[in-house]
Amino acid sequence: MEQAAITAEQMRHYDSFTINTIGIPSLVLMERAALAVRDEILNAYPLNLNHVVVVAGSGNNGGDGLDVARLLHIAGVKVTILNVGNPDHASEEHRVQDRICQYYQIPQTSDLTILKQATLIVDALFGIGIDRAVKGNYATAIDAINASDVVVVAVDMPSGINTDTGEVMETAVKADVTVTFAFNKVGLTKGAGKEYAGRVAIADDMGTYAVDD
Repeated sequence: MEQAAITAEQMRHYDSFTINTIGIPSLVLMERAALAVRDEILNAYPLNLNHVVVVAGSGNNGGDGLDVARLLHIAGVKVTILNVGNPDHASEEHRVQDRICQYYQIPQTSDLTILKQATLIVDALFGIGIDRAVKGNYATAIDAINASDVVVVAVDMPSGINTDTGEVMETAVKADVTVTFAFNKVGLTKGAGKEYAGRVAIADDMGTYAVDD
């Protein structure tokens, strides 16, 4: 039976249960998420792999993006990471993924002009937690993504879309496909979120989650 779409708070509950009660580490969940995004890219867009640019924020969604960058790099794809945000505020998982990407010598930049060289863009700026208007460098990066004419793959949520309402938080990424994790999200099924998400691919083989009766 098809699962109903869930809210950001429900997804945080399931993640917390999986990590803290079942004992599956967050980095394992991150790897499974990244594998799902990698597979979607390789299978759905084999003709768009000349130069993939992963746009990464400093939180765990950005960490997912860095993980995707490494997996694509290992698969032989040319990848550049475009870092947006304050690295001093990076999550611990993001820092781990960054160290791994540095080991693999994957190019990184903060120059938005790299997007002009992209043949496919991975949006990994924000995940499910955004609840305020997008401003500053993040808004500039989103506008630059939307100004491109290449395929955009969003990681979990199109950045700037409210997970619970589908509302555009000032500006948001317009994706061709959104790979969302474990369950569909309410914001991908209603309002502007339904349009901005593009095709929604649900990566539902993400590990063991607690589902309330």
